[in-house]
Amino acid sequence: MSRPTIADLAKAANVGVSTVDRVLNGRDPVRPQTAERVLLAAEKIGFHGVTAIRRRMESDKPVIKLGFLLKQSHRKLYQMWADVLTKAVEVYPDAHGRAVVRFMDDLSPDKAAEAILMLSREVDAIGMITSDHPQVNHVVDGLEAEGIPVFTMISDLTGPGRAGYVGNDCVKKGRTAAWFIDNVNPRPGKVAVFVGSHRYLAQELCEMGFRSYFRESASDFQMMETLGTLEEPLLAYEFTQRLLRSEADWVGLYVAGGGITGVMRALREDGGQAAKRLVVVAHELTNETRTGLAEGLIKVVLSHPQRLLAETLVRAMAEALGADRVPQISQHILPFDIYTASNI
Repeated sequence: MSRPTIADLAKAANVGVSTVDRVLNGRDPVRPQTAERVLLAAEKIGFHGVTAIRRRMESDKPVIKLGFLLKQSHRKLYQMWADVLTKAVEVYPDAHGRAVVRFMDDLSPDKAAEAILMLSREVDAIGMITSDHPQVNHVVDGLEAEGIPVFTMISDLTGPGRAGYVGNDCVKKGRTAAWFIDNVNPRPGKVAVFVGSHRYLAQELCEMGFRSYFRESASDFQMMETLGTLEEPLLAYEFTQRLLRSEADWVGLYVAGGGITGVMRALREDGGQAAKRLVVVAHELTNETRTGLAEGLIKVVLSHPQRLLAETLVRAMAEALGADRVPQISQHILPFDIYTASNI
């Protein structure tokens, strides 16, 4: 039986002979999707030039630098995100990618805006977690005009200049937290919610969904005033201690922002008594929250799907750099994972 020819390959891939020739010899650019189709067809029919096609496709991949701006470097949560995002860039199949990760220890809006601008001078596109503020939006709008796409992850911005958002439906997430507190508790009582900052849209929307659930479906619970931890465990610790002392009928806590380790510390020091009556719902499965679930200090963790989020964000950033892309805001709403002590 004779070996398959270029004409046979063109027929199997449903492209012209000239297209196959370009894929094999790199005479002119070929769309990545077309080259992939030719490769698959070559593998299927046993074409002798499969290795050459793979090499050609690898050499034709663009080189891109993707920047990620995360929050405090000392927090293990953001170190985890740095590792997951870097890995997603390294394995991205359609480009030779390099990840550039920067952290913001000072979360003030002016410092965030400065950090975004500095990172933009190093990379082709940016993915970031930051607060929603006019100074931040102004910088993002300016980068759009320069052709540098900026994507938000986990928490969105209100400015029109961002290229897209990758994260959860935060209202639904807050309502889910409320559902657990309502249905796990044997009796109604007072409910608290901690946010890191009202400037993070994700936390604001989570709080909104949380409160709306109790207004609509569990009005026998009493909502307390929202407390802001500034993403600091020490403040969350002090708030938890104070509420444990002053609110005997406190039955539910939703930690929609940073500070869960401070909450866990206060509950441990309480000797475990409060943990028996207090249903705590937190965000993100980390080593710390996993321990909290195992100890019974936390009842439920609502977590972003880490690998899926990273892969979705990296692909969106890379595709935004395409020459034929029409600028538009893309929304990638991902499901959130639910963890309890029984499934960690």
